[in-house]
Amino acid sequence: MKTKLSAFVLALLVPTTTTLAEGFGNIFFVTMEASADGTSHIEWVGSSMIWLLILLSVINVSLITTLWTRNKRNKILPMEFANEIDKLLEEGRNEEVIDLVAAEASDYSAILSAAFKQAPAGHASMLRATEQTGEEVTVKRFRKLEPLNVLGQVSPMIGLLGTVYGVIMAFQAIARTGGNADPVTLAAGIGTALVATFWGLLIAIPALGAYATMRNTVDSATLESMRRVEKSISRFAPEYTRSNSTTSRSKAGAEVTV
Repeated sequence: MKTKLSAFVLALLVPTTTTLAEGFGNIFFVTMEASADGTSHIEWVGSSMIWLLILLSVINVSLITTLWTRNKRNKILPMEFANEIDKLLEEGRNEEVIDLVAAEASDYSAILSAAFKQAPAGHASMLRATEQTGEEVTVKRFRKLEPLNVLGQVSPMIGLLGTVYGVIMAFQAIARTGGNADPVTLAAGIGTALVATFWGLLIAIPALGAYATMRNTVDSATLESMRRVEKSISRFAPEYTRSNSTTSRSKAGAEVTV
Protein backbone atom coordinates (compact mmCIF):
# COMPACT_ATOMS: atom_id res chain seq x y z
CA MET A 1 0.00 0.00 0.00
CA LYS A 2 2.80 2.39 0.94
CA THR A 3 4.66 1.55 -2.27
CA LYS A 4 1.62 2.36 -4.41
CA LEU A 5 1.07 5.65 -2.54
CA SER A 6 4.72 6.65 -3.03
CA ALA A 7 4.50 5.83 -6.74
CA PHE A 8 1.33 7.93 -7.04
CA VAL A 9 2.94 10.94 -5.33
CA LEU A 10 6.06 10.60 -7.48
CA ALA A 11 3.92 10.47 -10.61
CA LEU A 12 2.28 13.74 -9.60
CA LEU A 13 5.57 15.46 -8.84
CA VAL A 14 7.54 14.17 -11.83
CA PRO A 15 5.33 13.99 -14.91
CA THR A 16 6.99 12.36 -17.91
CA THR A 17 4.34 12.67 -20.62
CA THR A 18 2.87 15.56 -22.53
CA THR A 19 -0.58 14.82 -21.09
CA LEU A 20 0.59 15.19 -17.49
CA ALA A 21 2.63 18.23 -18.47
CA GLU A 22 -0.56 20.06 -19.29
CA GLY A 23 -2.00 19.61 -15.82
CA PHE A 24 -1.94 21.65 -12.66
CA GLY A 25 0.97 19.65 -11.27
CA ASN A 26 3.20 20.70 -14.14
CA ILE A 27 2.57 24.37 -13.44
CA PHE A 28 3.74 24.32 -9.83
CA PHE A 29 5.83 21.17 -9.46
CA VAL A 30 7.91 20.79 -12.60
CA THR A 31 9.19 22.79 -15.57
CA MET A 32 8.64 21.40 -19.07
CA GLU A 33 10.68 22.49 -22.08
CA ALA A 34 9.44 22.31 -25.67
CA SER A 35 11.75 20.75 -28.23
CA ALA A 36 12.08 21.77 -31.87
CA ASP A 37 9.95 18.79 -32.97
CA GLY A 38 7.06 19.91 -30.76
CA THR A 39 7.54 17.36 -27.97
CA SER A 40 7.97 18.32 -24.33
CA HIS A 41 10.47 17.07 -21.77
CA ILE A 42 11.48 17.94 -18.24
CA GLU A 43 13.86 20.86 -17.83
CA TRP A 44 15.92 19.30 -15.05
CA VAL A 45 17.84 22.26 -13.63
CA GLY A 46 14.80 24.48 -13.13
CA SER A 47 12.71 21.55 -11.92
CA SER A 48 15.40 20.61 -9.39
CA MET A 49 15.27 24.11 -7.90
CA ILE A 50 11.49 23.84 -7.62
CA TRP A 51 11.72 20.41 -5.98
CA LEU A 52 14.29 21.76 -3.51
CA LEU A 53 11.90 24.58 -2.61
CA ILE A 54 9.03 22.12 -2.23
CA LEU A 55 11.17 20.04 0.15
CA LEU A 56 12.01 23.18 2.12
CA SER A 57 8.31 24.05 2.30
CA VAL A 58 7.56 20.65 3.87
CA ILE A 59 10.39 21.18 6.38
CA ASN A 60 9.03 24.67 7.02
CA VAL A 61 5.54 23.40 7.89
CA SER A 62 7.01 20.72 10.15
CA LEU A 63 9.22 23.25 11.95
CA ILE A 64 6.40 25.74 12.46
CA THR A 65 4.11 23.05 13.88
CA THR A 66 6.76 21.62 16.21
CA LEU A 67 8.11 24.94 17.47
CA TRP A 68 4.64 26.41 17.89
CA THR A 69 3.73 23.50 20.16
CA ARG A 70 6.93 23.74 22.18
CA ASN A 71 6.87 27.51 22.61
CA LYS A 72 3.33 28.06 23.77
CA ARG A 73 2.98 30.54 26.59
CA ASN A 74 1.88 27.90 29.09
CA LYS A 75 5.05 25.91 28.33
CA ILE A 76 7.08 28.88 29.55
CA LEU A 77 4.81 30.24 32.27
CA PRO A 78 2.07 27.85 33.46
CA MET A 79 -0.22 30.29 35.27
CA GLU A 80 -2.03 27.73 37.42
CA PHE A 81 1.25 26.30 38.65
CA ALA A 82 2.67 29.78 39.31
CA ASN A 83 -0.41 30.74 41.32
CA GLU A 84 -0.11 27.54 43.33
CA ILE A 85 3.55 28.35 44.07
CA ASP A 86 2.64 31.85 45.26
CA LYS A 87 0.03 30.39 47.57
CA LEU A 88 2.49 27.90 49.06
CA LEU A 89 5.08 30.63 49.60
CA GLU A 90 2.50 32.76 51.37
CA GLU A 91 1.91 29.82 53.71
CA GLY A 92 5.63 29.45 54.33
CA ARG A 93 5.87 25.96 52.75
CA ASN A 94 9.23 26.68 51.13
CA GLU A 95 10.57 23.11 51.10
CA GLU A 96 7.50 21.91 49.24
CA VAL A 97 7.92 24.72 46.71
CA ILE A 98 11.55 23.72 46.09
CA ASP A 99 10.51 20.12 45.39
CA LEU A 100 7.70 21.17 43.05
CA VAL A 101 9.76 23.55 40.90
CA ALA A 102 12.57 20.98 40.66
CA ALA A 103 10.13 18.45 39.19
CA GLU A 104 8.33 20.86 36.82
CA ALA A 105 9.72 21.48 33.32
CA SER A 106 8.70 25.07 32.50
CA ASP A 107 11.07 28.03 32.22
CA TYR A 108 9.34 29.64 35.17
CA SER A 109 10.29 26.65 37.33
CA ALA A 110 13.88 26.73 36.06
CA ILE A 111 14.21 30.41 36.98
CA LEU A 112 12.64 30.00 40.42
CA SER A 113 14.71 26.88 41.14
CA ALA A 114 17.92 28.75 40.26
CA ALA A 115 16.90 31.58 42.58
CA PHE A 116 16.24 29.19 45.49
CA LYS A 117 19.66 27.59 45.03
CA GLN A 118 21.20 30.98 45.82
CA ALA A 119 19.06 31.52 48.93
CA PRO A 120 21.94 30.84 51.38
CA ALA A 121 23.90 33.68 49.75
CA GLY A 122 21.12 36.20 50.34
CA HIS A 123 18.40 38.02 48.46
CA ALA A 124 20.78 39.90 46.15
CA SER A 125 22.26 36.62 44.91
CA MET A 126 18.78 35.26 44.31
CA LEU A 127 17.96 38.28 42.15
CA ARG A 128 21.16 37.84 40.12
CA ALA A 129 20.37 34.16 39.60
CA THR A 130 16.86 35.08 38.44
CA GLU A 131 18.17 37.52 35.82
CA GLN A 132 20.95 35.20 34.63
CA THR A 133 18.74 32.13 34.33
CA GLY A 134 16.00 34.17 32.63
CA GLU A 135 18.46 35.33 29.99
CA GLU A 136 19.81 31.80 29.52
CA VAL A 137 16.42 30.16 28.95
CA THR A 138 15.42 32.98 26.58
CA VAL A 139 18.57 32.62 24.48
CA LYS A 140 18.12 28.84 24.43
CA ARG A 141 14.61 29.16 23.03
CA PHE A 142 15.69 31.83 20.53
CA ARG A 143 18.37 29.49 19.19
CA LYS A 144 15.79 26.75 18.62
CA LEU A 145 13.65 29.24 16.69
CA GLU A 146 16.55 30.33 14.48
CA PRO A 147 16.05 27.64 11.78
CA LEU A 148 12.75 29.34 10.91
CA ASN A 149 14.57 32.63 10.44
CA VAL A 150 17.19 30.92 8.26
CA LEU A 151 14.47 29.33 6.09
CA GLY A 152 12.71 32.66 5.78
CA GLN A 153 15.92 34.36 4.66
CA VAL A 154 17.35 31.65 2.40
CA SER A 155 14.25 30.43 0.54
CA PRO A 156 13.64 33.75 -1.30
CA MET A 157 17.31 33.67 -2.37
CA ILE A 158 16.84 30.18 -3.82
CA GLY A 159 13.66 31.42 -5.50
CA LEU A 160 15.61 34.38 -6.88
CA LEU A 161 18.25 32.00 -8.21
CA GLY A 162 15.50 30.10 -10.02
CA THR A 163 14.12 33.38 -11.32
CA VAL A 164 17.50 34.43 -12.73
CA TYR A 165 18.00 31.00 -14.28
CA GLY A 166 14.57 31.14 -15.91
CA VAL A 167 15.25 34.58 -17.38
CA ILE A 168 18.58 33.33 -18.74
CA MET A 169 16.77 30.41 -20.38
CA ALA A 170 14.28 32.79 -21.99
CA PHE A 171 17.01 35.03 -23.40
CA GLN A 172 18.92 32.02 -24.70
CA ALA A 173 15.78 30.90 -26.52
CA ILE A 174 15.48 34.34 -28.10
CA ALA A 175 19.15 34.26 -29.12
CA ARG A 176 18.84 30.80 -30.69
CA THR A 177 15.95 31.90 -32.88
CA GLY A 178 17.50 35.19 -33.91
CA GLY A 179 14.93 37.25 -32.00
CA ASN A 180 11.91 35.39 -33.35
CA ALA A 181 11.33 32.96 -30.50
CA ASP A 182 8.02 31.15 -30.32
CA PRO A 183 6.12 31.96 -27.08
CA VAL A 184 6.00 28.22 -26.39
CA THR A 185 9.80 28.15 -26.45
CA LEU A 186 9.96 31.07 -24.01
CA ALA A 187 7.39 29.53 -21.67
CA ALA A 188 9.84 27.15 -19.98
CA GLY A 189 12.21 29.91 -18.86
CA ILE A 190 9.48 32.33 -17.82
CA GLY A 191 7.60 29.54 -16.03
CA THR A 192 10.71 28.52 -14.09
CA ALA A 193 11.28 32.14 -13.06
CA LEU A 194 7.74 32.67 -11.79
CA VAL A 195 7.27 29.30 -10.10
CA ALA A 196 10.61 29.53 -8.28
CA THR A 197 9.64 32.97 -6.99
CA PHE A 198 6.24 31.63 -5.96
CA TRP A 199 7.69 28.77 -3.88
CA GLY A 200 10.38 30.99 -2.34
CA LEU A 201 7.79 33.48 -1.10
CA LEU A 202 5.42 30.69 -0.04
CA ILE A 203 8.13 29.46 2.32
CA ALA A 204 9.45 32.83 3.50
CA ILE A 205 6.18 34.56 4.42
CA PRO A 206 4.87 31.98 6.94
CA ALA A 207 8.38 31.19 8.21
CA LEU A 208 9.21 34.80 9.07
CA GLY A 209 5.71 35.47 10.39
CA ALA A 210 5.82 32.43 12.68
CA TYR A 211 9.37 33.28 13.77
CA ALA A 212 8.45 36.82 14.78
CA THR A 213 5.27 35.70 16.56
CA MET A 214 6.96 32.93 18.55
CA ARG A 215 9.96 35.10 19.40
CA ASN A 216 7.66 37.77 20.84
CA THR A 217 5.76 35.10 22.80
CA VAL A 218 8.99 33.72 24.26
CA ASP A 219 10.28 37.19 25.11
CA SER A 220 7.11 38.38 26.84
CA ALA A 221 6.42 35.10 28.69
CA THR A 222 10.00 34.85 29.96
CA LEU A 223 9.96 38.47 31.10
CA GLU A 224 6.72 37.89 32.98
CA SER A 225 8.19 34.73 34.52
CA MET A 226 11.17 36.70 35.79
CA ARG A 227 8.90 39.36 37.28
CA ARG A 228 6.82 36.75 39.07
CA VAL A 229 9.93 35.08 40.44
CA GLU A 230 11.31 38.41 41.64
CA LYS A 231 8.02 39.10 43.37
CA SER A 232 8.06 35.64 44.95
CA ILE A 233 11.61 35.91 46.29
CA SER A 234 10.97 39.42 47.60
CA ARG A 235 9.64 37.62 50.69
CA PHE A 236 13.24 36.72 51.49
CA ALA A 237 14.50 40.33 51.29
CA PRO A 238 15.76 41.80 54.60
CA GLU A 239 13.31 44.70 54.32
CA TYR A 240 10.37 42.30 53.95
CA THR A 241 11.54 40.24 56.94
CA ARG A 242 11.99 43.29 59.15
CA SER A 243 8.59 44.62 58.11
CA ASN A 244 6.92 41.33 59.04
CA SER A 245 8.75 41.23 62.38
CA THR A 246 7.66 44.78 63.19
CA THR A 247 4.08 43.99 62.28
CA SER A 248 4.12 40.87 64.46
CA ARG A 249 5.51 42.79 67.44
CA SER A 250 2.92 45.53 66.99
CA LYS A 251 0.11 42.96 66.96
CA ALA A 252 1.55 41.27 70.06
CA GLY A 253 1.85 44.61 71.90
CA ALA A 254 -1.73 45.48 71.05
CA GLU A 255 -2.94 42.14 72.40
CA VAL A 256 -1.03 42.64 75.66
CA THR A 257 -2.43 46.13 76.06
CA VAL A 258 -5.95 44.89 75.61
